[in-house]
Amino acid sequence: MSSSVRPRLAYTATAAVCLAMLGCASANGGAPEDASPAPARGGRELSAEQQAWQALSRAAFGPRPGDVAHVEAVGVDRWIDAQLHPAGVNDAAWERIAPLFPVEGADLARLAHDYPPQNVWLQRLRRARGLPDTAQLVLTAQDSAEWKTLDATGNRLAGELGPVRVARALVTDRQLQEVMTDFWENHFSVFSGKMPNRFALAAYDRDVIRPRALGRFRDLLGAVAHSPAMLWYLDGYQSRVAPERMSLPEWRADSAARAARRPPPRRGRRGAGLNENYGRELLELHTLGVDGGYTQQDVGDVARALTGWTLATPQEGGGFVFRPELHDAEPKLVLGRRLPPGRGVEDGEEVLDVVAQHPSTARFIARKLCVRFVGDAPPPALVARAAATFRSSDGDVAATLGTILHSPEFYSRQTYRAKVKTPFELVVSGLRALNATPDTTGRSAAQVARLGEPFFGRLTPDGWPETGEPWLASGSLLDRVNFGLQLGAGRFPGASLDRWSPGWTLAFEQPSRQVDGVVRLLLGGDVAPATRAQLLGPAAPDSVRAAPLPLASLVGLALGTPEFQRR
Repeated sequence: MSSSVRPRLAYTATAAVCLAMLGCASANGGAPEDASPAPARGGRELSAEQQAWQALSRAAFGPRPGDVAHVEAVGVDRWIDAQLHPAGVNDAAWERIAPLFPVEGADLARLAHDYPPQNVWLQRLRRARGLPDTAQLVLTAQDSAEWKTLDATGNRLAGELGPVRVARALVTDRQLQEVMTDFWENHFSVFSGKMPNRFALAAYDRDVIRPRALGRFRDLLGAVAHSPAMLWYLDGYQSRVAPERMSLPEWRADSAARAARRPPPRRGRRGAGLNENYGRELLELHTLGVDGGYTQQDVGDVARALTGWTLATPQEGGGFVFRPELHDAEPKLVLGRRLPPGRGVEDGEEVLDVVAQHPSTARFIARKLCVRFVGDAPPPALVARAAATFRSSDGDVAATLGTILHSPEFYSRQTYRAKVKTPFELVVSGLRALNATPDTTGRSAAQVARLGEPFFGRLTPDGWPETGEPWLASGSLLDRVNFGLQLGAGRFPGASLDRWSPGWTLAFEQPSRQVDGVVRLLLGGDVAPATRAQLLGPAAPDSVRAAPLPLASLVGLALGTPEFQRR
């Protein structure tokens, strides 16, 4: 057998072992088969070490070397309380890395202006040459070269969004803030293929979602409603008063005419009217939920209340603006609340107040948080307690999360290692497990997309699945296994066993002790017997035990196990 063939066969065999283990996990839910430990302090069912693993797997993107011991030392409850208030967590690790990504600290509106879409650039060129906007434009070779350079630079800068998200999740010590940024960007999902400019998504991530990820829900809801990304994606920017209704200036003129007993003024001409896209998703996906008690009449009146919420020069980085001439000024009724006539932007603001404070919103958000942090079918009692905290705290996300993350249900055996990692969680947790350095090449971010979760790549506004089953199709399992093997083999920038300090000593240990060390350090110490047996080395076709796996293969195999695929 040639040396060029042998590694490929070994790689395939290792992948087959991982798939076999994942198949076993499908039958038993992936839970380890060892006996449950005695209840720990406070009535929690997990040991102190398992509690640390649980917190780092759910309220963070998995542990780095030494993190489990650190959380145990400071106490899991104190660590979570600190994470719930990220302003008090030193983030020097990210601040040292951020300059590697120029777009992170840039004026994004300025970048959008300087690197506009081609149609805007062409209009600027016409005007620079004194031509009408509709004139045919003949491009010179210099023009074409200029656009090619501008376009490439703009795409390169805009393309930093994915690498920035992976890098920040990898190194920041404000881990829960980053987990919640991921949660809210999926909850308020927008699509990269329908944005007003190249940098709208970077602004949505950096300036809209992340600063409010652990604040008041109403503040976050309002920031999203005003954002160019959401206004453009769900067509809110072009929704206007219907032809049969009065705009705000028309209503005021009509009221003045009636008061003076004059004939009402003639209405101006206008084009297409009401667009209900955002109004519907605001109720169904962002606040009350599909069973939240709203009607089609509510959808229509919410959309009417938000008419005139539009954008100024959106393709060049312009932001929110309210245009009275586009606003429906007639009375509305939203979820039983009457909105009086003759008002402007305050109609939409009051709608956001109403839906943010609605009991159905508390239940809907509380359940989604419990699904994310506890289990695909969370305990109803915990959902009810979280919803009660949401209501009593005026939608304080940190307080609501505190109810969940300090609960006995969060530390139950049933919850432990019960959630399947999304592609983003899998890639970042694998990089963190090996103490990788940030990847500026974009390869790690591309791996997230390759596993099925491209950043802002969900076409529909419902976001990526929060439950495990959709992520476990057979094809995606093989891709997940291959990712683990490639990561263990050092095929991703910044990831190498040379950076994984435990590997320095494990490399000189006996095979069984290597397996013990890998299980303890990467898998939390408790794995199914079948997993451990496979890590010790697969059986050869003639039933003779094969040679022990090299450490890189052993690590890669561990990263493909059912235990690592779950959090």
